[in-house]
Amino acid sequence: MTPDAEQVKNQINIQNKKARFEYHLLEEFVAGIQLAGTEIKSIRNAKASILEAYCVFENGEVWIRNMHIAMYENSSFYQHKPRSDRKLLLNKKEINKIEKFLKDKGNTLIPVKMFISEKGWAKMVIACAKGKKLHDKRQDLKEKADKRDVDRVLKGIR
Repeated sequence: MTPDAEQVKNQINIQNKKARFEYHLLEEFVAGIQLAGTEIKSIRNAKASILEAYCVFENGEVWIRNMHIAMYENSSFYQHKPRSDRKLLLNKKEINKIEKFLKDKGNTLIPVKMFISEKGWAKMVIACAKGKKLHDKRQDLKEKADKRDVDRVLKGIR
């Protein structure tokens, strides 16, 4: 692999920036993604989005829904569906842990980040999360503004 290809591989980092604002992230898992056809080429071109995606538990398996992977421009007759369900590859212990977590009301499983591993596999960081209340979101915004003000004052001193 050339150095340029390796740099591009490490730069692919598709994130769900709203996740930390909307949810309390409790536990994170790294899962592989079962892809078909040209999907990996689109991901390597950073033509994917996980902002509206969510995970579900069905028949002892974890699936990601509503993840958008754009169609690959240079493919021939076989194209994938941009928003099809994709299976997440986890071991049995992690699946059982997720199943127990999702049985409680108000708990959800959301994608946080998608990346390409050192071996070239598409991976996704998913998190067990609990939704934040409006006052929690306001508190986070206040803390963020206060931190920004402190940083400005400290920068002015130096």
